[in-house]
Amino acid sequence: MNTDQLTQAIITGIGAGGEQFLEGTLAAALPIIWLAILGLHLGRPYILDMIDRFTLRLGADLLWLVYVALRDLLIISGVIMSFMFFFPDVVITDQLPITGGLAACCLFAALLVKLIGDPDHSLRDFRLVTYLLGLGAIFYFIPYVLGVQFNAVAPAPLAALSTFLVSSSNPGWAIGIGYVSIVLLAIMGAIAAGYTLRTGGRPEVPEQASEK
Repeated sequence: MNTDQLTQAIITGIGAGGEQFLEGTLAAALPIIWLAILGLHLGRPYILDMIDRFTLRLGADLLWLVYVALRDLLIISGVIMSFMFFFPDVVITDQLPITGGLAACCLFAALLVKLIGDPDHSLRDFRLVTYLLGLGAIFYFIPYVLGVQFNAVAPAPLAALSTFLVSSSNPGWAIGIGYVSIVLLAIMGAIAAGYTLRTGGRPEVPEQASEK
């Protein structure tokens, strides 16, 4: 091996190691993001109760703006951080939750409901977002805890199940779920784009209300 080959091998190794470190860090940070999203979403009644206690309207408005911005920003961040689940080479190389792509689709679906509906004023939309976030948390936490974290210490009866839930140990299912997630994300993205183009980015106004 000459000097150029050795240099190229070192650069390739550093690049691959850095990529795996980044992906592993994102996978480890996503549970915190999920817990924060669920906490903020389910903590909405507490925030509303706090707002009612404000004697200064400006303070109440600022608290609500900070709450809504932080809640929705975390959902967007969760979707962005979960994009690694849509790359087949990543899911078959790293130890990731096998249904992480479906969890990302649930997050994106929650954003789609927020775009089309109004979960802060519609009970039906709020319940739909709650169900989507709960389903997404199940898709992420079960394979992450019972698979990625439990795989090394799983007893013999649960070893097969734990191995099945890890993407690198089950590449066939991991790639299949990844492709299904990509299709779901593409469909929802097309719906979001069509709705935005049709409404011009503004919420729809009922025809009767506009006529008045």
